[in-house]
Amino acid sequence: EERVSLSWSISERRGLEVLNMTRSFEGLRSDVLQEVVQRVEEAPRVWFLGFGAEDGVARLGRAIFSRVRHDVHYFSGIGEDWSSDLAMTGPRDVLMLLTLEPRPKILRSILSSARTSRMRIVTLTDHAYRGQAERYSDAVLPCQVTNYGIVPTHATMLTLLRLITITYASQNADAVRRRAEMLDSIQEELDMME
Repeated sequence: EERVSLSWSISERRGLEVLNMTRSFEGLRSDVLQEVVQRVEEAPRVWFLGFGAEDGVARLGRAIFSRVRHDVHYFSGIGEDWSSDLAMTGPRDVLMLLTLEPRPKILRSILSSARTSRMRIVTLTDHAYRGQAERYSDAVLPCQVTNYGIVPTHATMLTLLRLITITYASQNADAVRRRAEMLDSIQEELDMME
C-alpha cells in the first residue's frame, strides 16, 4: 500500500539508496565505461537529453561535462522545436540520453534522427529498459532505480555521470586543466565569484 511505503524511516530510505548504488556499480562493466569515455574523447560535440524529471539530470550533466571539455550541449526542444537542436548534430557526436518511465513518443523520432546523423548514443536508464535501449544505443549504462513509487530516484544516474566525468578528466588531465584555467579566467573577468 502506498501509505506504508511513504512511512519508511530515514535509515530504511538510505539503505535503499545505498543498495541502488551498490547494484549499479556491481553491474557496471569497466570496458563499457572505457568505451563511453573514449566516445566522449573523440566526439566533436556531446549532447544531453532527458524528459520529465530526467530533463533536470540532463541539464546538470551538461553543466558537469562542460567543466571538463568544450562543445557540450543540451537538447532543449524549446517550444517543441527539436529540429533546431537536431540540425546542429553530426557524425561522432555523443548523445547522452537519460531516460526512465514514462517515455514520450517523440523520443523514437529523436533517436531516429540521431542515428541518421550518425551520433553515438549512450543511454543511462533503469535495468528494466536495458534490453530495449541496447537496440538503439552504442552503450547502455544500467542504473538501479528502485524507489518508493512516487518520486523516481536519480542518484545512480548522477553518480554514473560523475564517474564518466572523473574518468574522462583523469585520462585527459592536460586538456581538462586548460579548460578549468580558461573557465576560471572568464569567471574572474566577469567578476562572478566572491
